Amino acid sequence: MILLDTHALIWLDQAHPRANSLARGGRPTYISPATLLELQFLEESGRLRLPKGNPQVLAVDDRWVLDDPPAASWFAIALELSWTRDPFDRLIAAHARLRGWRLATADEVLLKGLGARHTVEL
Repeated sequence: MILLDTHALIWLDQAHPRANSLARGGRPTYISPATLLELQFLEESGRLRLPKGNPQVLAVDDRWVLDDPPAASWFAIALELSWTRDPFDRLIAAHARLRGWRLATADEVLLKGLGARHTVEL
């Protein structure tokens, strides 16, 4: 199982070459509610314009599944991830750890913090 970080989701949605390995991998992929919130923040701040406009549209795409982890367990793991100060990265990394899934990412901090065994580098 693979959890997509925010960039991975955008790249997969837009058929970016960096996501080719995910598109043809045939493995189940999931997205985090934290990713949808981050996309909303980026949209509101003008740092991102999603082709489909609303991050909620991505939540119901057939190419992945929106996972709904139990908040108390998820946030307890996030408390331990002191190697990142980005709140969205922290929540997304904690989500992957909670489920025991690999995180698809190109983010150097996430790759280093989670390690090669727990990531899919894009």
